Amino acid sequence: MSIIDTAPPTIHRGEGDLPFVDLGETGRLQLLQVDLAMGVWVVRNQFPPGATVQTHRHTGHVYAFTRSGSWHYLESPEASNTAGSYLYEPAGSTHTLHVPASNDEVTDVSFIIHGANLNLDASGQVETIIDAQAVLDFYRLLCADQHGIADPPVVVVQSSPDVLA
Repeated sequence: MSIIDTAPPTIHRGEGDLPFVDLGETGRLQLLQVDLAMGVWVVRNQFPPGATVQTHRHTGHVYAFTRSGSWHYLESPEASNTAGSYLYEPAGSTHTLHVPASNDEVTDVSFIIHGANLNLDASGQVETIIDAQAVLDFYRLLCADQHGIADPPVVVVQSSPDVLA
């Protein structure tokens, strides 16, 4: 038996397979994958013009790819993310995501997040923590409440993959 015969299958999700959930004034969220063993979560956010996300600190690094619209961090407005932009955030980065009110379209961004988001209050103290398990639980709850889908087909990895020899 060859390595091809024993390879695990890929997992595909089409854009419509996972619903977006409404987050109120900060937009919509689609959870694509969580890796509970590695603490990684992959989300797609759609932010309306004028949205501002609570100031937060990342415990791990983050990759962001902007599909449409524009956004920046209030702490660094000169670095505007627009369609096609890629952003790397190192662990420990702290910022406030903001979408300009002048945008004429929804800002659509995919994030690959390692570790947790520590949401900070006005004095810089941790108010809430969002990690892979928390975002999975939250997304499932909102899918059930908003779409009647108790168990959306999020790709969930629960253990470290075997290393190929």
